[in-house]
Amino acid sequence: MIKRVLTLAALLTAPVLAATLPSRAVLSGECCPGVVWTPDSRALLFLDGPPARGRTAIYQVSAGGGTVTQRFSSVAFFSPALKWAVRPGGGEATTLERLADGRRFTLPTRGADVTWNRAETRVAYTRSDTTGNFDRRASRVFVADVFSAPRQVATLYGGGVSAWLSDATLLLSGKPTPQARDRELFTLDIRSGARRVLRQALNLRAVTVSPDGRFVAYTIAFDSAARNGLWVQATAGGTPRELNDYGSYRWRDGGRLLLIPLNAAGGPHVLRQYTVQTGAWATLGDLGDQVRQSDWGVSPDGAQLNFLSAKDGNVRVVRLP
Repeated sequence: MIKRVLTLAALLTAPVLAATLPSRAVLSGECCPGVVWTPDSRALLFLDGPPARGRTAIYQVSAGGGTVTQRFSSVAFFSPALKWAVRPGGGEATTLERLADGRRFTLPTRGADVTWNRAETRVAYTRSDTTGNFDRRASRVFVADVFSAPRQVATLYGGGVSAWLSDATLLLSGKPTPQARDRELFTLDIRSGARRVLRQALNLRAVTVSPDGRFVAYTIAFDSAARNGLWVQATAGGTPRELNDYGSYRWRDGGRLLLIPLNAAGGPHVLRQYTVQTGAWATLGDLGDQVRQSDWGVSPDGAQLNFLSAKDGNVRVVRLP
């Protein structure tokens, strides 16, 4: 009887064997790291040029593979909804062009990335001092409606903008003073200036917000054992929840986080899913391969995943269970 109980316990605690998720190569030849999904989840966009293509441009391939076509003739950063092309200039100014009509305006970003609100009618960016210890550099946060002048809404140190949570609320991280030990992860109402601190830590890394803005996932490293780890927290506030796992993660939708756990032992990467509402983990399967340099993404509809194969450099697509 005792032996049967011990055997059952061993089975329950053994690692769950993951089935391999079928995938298909949609791009080959190691041409295309950093592909991104189109807003309708039907295709992938990537930068390529000679000798594989006739000219350097942004190309598109169906999520099912097949013929590659040119999507944009010029190279730029494109907004998530593909409404805008963003072109940093050689000086301080960045040009933003509305693709629907070619109308342009400029912002003095000094080459910084711009972060769009969901409707792509408003941007935020951070201008940091260019010299000195990064942890002590002043970082000034600006917001601007399209075709309008920017206004400064915050000053912090060693940080910047993480995301828009709504049209009026930013998620930021940084130190409140140059001498402070810890960074803060906080929300900022750009109308009233009201702040809500969600978390304080020495290092807040890989901050990523769920598509609906309700949750944020982040990693704390090089801090105390009690703080270090991967956490999920509601952006409205509340107690952070430690996920007791570590790896590369992306949001699948407003309530599910996908994780590829760190696998120092080798072998195919496994895909796990954490559901915020229930606090439950599920193993979706393995990829039959490893992901090169954490180069993977989830389609906007949450139904598919792309990754860059470590085996052959091909871009592969998986339909998620």
